[in-house]
Amino acid sequence: MLRLMATVMMAMVLAMGTARIAAGDDLKPIHTQKTKDVVVTLESESGAWKPGKNTFVLEFTSPTEKKPVDAGKVSLNTSMTMSGMAPMIAGATLSPDKTPGRYLGTIEVPDTGTRQVTVTWDGPGGKGSTKFSVPVR
Repeated sequence: MLRLMATVMMAMVLAMGTARIAAGDDLKPIHTQKTKDVVVTLESESGAWKPGKNTFVLEFTSPTEKKPVDAGKVSLNTSMTMSGMAPMIAGATLSPDKTPGRYLGTIEVPDTGTRQVTVTWDGPGGKGSTKFSVPVR
């Protein structure tokens, strides 16, 4: 029974965090990556990722007009290489927001360190991918 109550409580806390992000509360950029076709912006309330569960927003905009770009099917994965070990890989769960080109996401990051982030997309706004680094503190 205690485990069930803890699970329900955790789900409520996560839902409240995602609802605040969906509402567009003051988000801070974690990283902005320009490609030839789109600008990919990763943002969160704190402007950083920390060990544990993180909620974030991934936005796609046109490089010249700064208008939203419908990226269609989007994925975000991270990896971290460590000497003598297999890379630590984590994938994010993404869902489209009401605004085209905006995706709400969650990712579980096990510990601190710099992650290599790969974002891919395939939709009406084009197809592509980009890579960048994000520190986890």
